[in-house]
This record gives sequence, C-alpha cells and structure tokens, in this order.
Amino acid sequence: MKYFEEWKNTFLTEVGEIANFTVRFFREFFKPKQEFFEFLHQCYGIGYKTLPLVGITAFIMGLVLTIQSRPTLIEFGAESLLPSMVSVSLIREISPVITALICAGKIGSGMGAELGAMRVTEQIDAMEVSGTNPFKYLVVTRVMAAVLMLPVLSSLSNAISLYGGYLGVNLHGHVSWSLYWFQVFNALSYGDVVPALIKTFFFGFAIGIIGCYKGYHSKKGTEGVGRSATSAVIVASLSVFIIDLIAVQISDLLGLT
Repeated sequence: MKYFEEWKNTFLTEVGEIANFTVRFFREFFKPKQEFFEFLHQCYGIGYKTLPLVGITAFIMGLVLTIQSRPTLIEFGAESLLPSMVSVSLIREISPVITALICAGKIGSGMGAELGAMRVTEQIDAMEVSGTNPFKYLVVTRVMAAVLMLPVLSSLSNAISLYGGYLGVNLHGHVSWSLYWFQVFNALSYGDVVPALIKTFFFGFAIGIIGCYKGYHSKKGTEGVGRSATSAVIVASLSVFIIDLIAVQISDLLGLT
C-alpha cells in the first residue's frame, strides 16, 4: 500500500509537471522571433531521417496484413474484398499508430538523450547566461517539427503500406493495378481518412512534448540521460495509445466510424 501511494504521488507530480511544461511551450511559442532555421533543421532530422525506417516498416506491414488476412476471407468466399479490408484497416488505425510508435522510439529517445546531455553538461545553463532563450530554441522547434512531420510520415506510410498490400494480393492471385486502387479508394470515406490524419498531429505533439520534457529536466549525470531517453519512449508510446483511444471514441460519437 505504501509503494502504491508513493507511485501515485510520483505519477500525479509528473503529470502536473508535464502540464506545466506544455503551458510554458504555448507561452514561448507565441513570443516573437521564431527560430526558423533550427525548426527546418529539426524537420529534416525528424522527417527525412526517419522516413527510411517508416517506409520499410509500412511496406512489410501492408504485405504481411494482406497475406495473413487472405485465408480467413477465402473461408467465407470473400477474397474479392481483400483490397477493401486491407485499405480500411491500414488507413484508419494500423498505419498511423505504428508510425507514431516508431517515431516515439526514434524521435522521443533522441530528444530525451540530446537535451538530457545538454542539461547535464550545463550547455542549457550556458545558453541562459548568454542571453539566449534555450526553451524556445531547443523545445519549441523540436515540438513543432514533430507536429508537422508526423502527419507527413503517416501519409507516406499509408501510401507505402497500400503498395505492400497490392503486392500481397498478387502473391497468390492476380488483381490488376487499376482494379486494386479502384477497390481501395472505393472502400475509403471521409470518416476513415480525416480523423486518422488529425490524430497524427496530436501524436506528434505528445511525442515532442514528452521527449523534450524528459531531456530538459534530466538529472544525475550520464545515468540520468539514459533514464530520460528510456522513459521518454515508454511515456510517449503510452500517450500514443491513450490519444488513439480518445480519438476513436470521439469519431464514434460523431458517427464517423
């Protein structure tokens, strides 16, 4: 019971600190003089350098989902519905969430480790002494880059995974290129595409905020840097699932599912 109370107090304290960190982010974001070139640099690091990993994962994901779904549909004589089923599954849920989890692992840990190393080596303190706003330069740019790049990566992941699905459909049969894409787009609707795209902005924001928070408040030297990177991945991944659950509930209430 004592352990549970300590865990609860620690959890509630951290939630409050993250909320305070988020409020500070919005306050700093609306202040003048945006760090535009640092923002572009972070977009390059988050978007372009993460694309190969996201692309390979998306391709395998679409291919495997198609191959695994075929036997079940054949049992019900519905093999012709395979492109439609795969497209809805990938666009609605699988592709955005898997992309966000990959980014939580790569981007979240990178932010936590990088800012944590800057904190323990007193580089952030030196920036404050020199008159630079380290929060705006280090945190705001990274969070905004994550918010912008997650939807882009998710959209590319959708396209690549659907192409993997096309190859999967043709491994044990033959569906023409035009027929496959006709069935894919015919199965998708506004309620499939738009909510899935909107929630990726929130995925990016959560990953950026948590990664930066963990690194910005890193302690205990190099050991703290490792802990910051690890906890950033865990908390960001959990946040992705929570946001996804909330998004699904909202979509259901609005009748978009």
